[in-house]
This record gives sequence, C-alpha cells and structure tokens, in this order.
Amino acid sequence: MPRPYAAQLAKGEDRRQRIVSVAQRLVVQNGWRNTSLAQIAKNAGVSTAGLLHHFESKEQLLNAVADARDADDLAHASRSGDLLAQLSGVLHRFDESPDVVGLFTVLLIENLEPDAPLHDRLLHRSRVAVDTVETGIRRGQRAGKYRRDVDPATKAVEVIAFLNGMETLWLLDRSIPIHQVFTEYMRSLSQQLTLAGTG
Repeated sequence: MPRPYAAQLAKGEDRRQRIVSVAQRLVVQNGWRNTSLAQIAKNAGVSTAGLLHHFESKEQLLNAVADARDADDLAHASRSGDLLAQLSGVLHRFDESPDVVGLFTVLLIENLEPDAPLHDRLLHRSRVAVDTVETGIRRGQRAGKYRRDVDPATKAVEVIAFLNGMETLWLLDRSIPIHQVFTEYMRSLSQQLTLAGTG
C-alpha cells in the first residue's frame, strides 16, 4: 500500500501533467500569446495559484509544453537508421497526433523573433533537425545506397523546409490532401537520393 507522501507526489504529478496537456491544447487553438494562465488553470480544473505551485511563470510552463512535445517526438522516432524510412513515419503523426504537429507549428511561428521565449531553443532544434537529415544522407552515401553527387547539407535544408512548410499549410487548411502531397514528395526524394534515380 503506497505511503501517503508517495500518493501525494503521484497526485501532484498527475495534476502537473494535466496542466501541461491542457496548455498544449489551448496553445494549438489560440496560440501561446493569446492563452492566459487563468484560462489554462480553469480548463485544467485548478486555481491559478495551484497552477503557479507547479509552474512559477508562464515561460516555465511554455518550456514544459515544449519538453512534452519533444518527448513525444522522441518516443515515436524511428530507430531504423535509414533516412527515407525515418521520414516516411512523419505522415503517421498527422493521423495519430494532429495536436502535437499543430503545437510545434504554432510555437515555431510565435517564436521567430530573437527575443521570443523559445527562439533560441527552437533555433537549436531546427539546426539539430537539419544536421540529423544531413547525417542520414551522408550515412547512405557511405553505405553506397545514396548518390554521391547529392549535396547533403543543401538537401537536408530542403527536407526540413518542406516538412515545416507542409505542417504550416496543413494547420492553416486541414482540407489539403496531405497524404498525396507527402507521398509524392517522398517518391521524388527517393528518386533524387537513391542510385535507382540515376537510371
């Protein structure tokens, strides 16, 4: 039987997770700048003081929201080691976790200015994403799977730009044929990268 202190800790963690989850949903709907701590607290079923017990400031909660989003990405990341296989998994995120996809887009757009609270964090994340794709292309080239006349650095920027642009357009207009667009891009990318594309 759990001790009262342990039960209290678990209850506090559940409340903390609920606050983060509600914040994520409201940010997707309204944007971070248009979402107040009072709104989040009300929707999470806690007082504003109760929310501030877990998060000392709006910026701290914003970072917790970004942490949760990154953790979700990591949990669903492909471990195949093949770049094209890893990228193919992106489409499933639109079906399984549309709010997670939308959340990243909203955070990115709202933190473009250098003095925005998540600017440095998202800039670093963007650079890591480009580096990851570039590394995947170089790995494929070394293994003899990808063409050596493809510039990994340039192609990596193109891939990330496509993914970010696709997510933004989809968030603006959910009626776009996202599956067709993504599938066609992946087909084209495969032709450009693989040795089969030289035939």
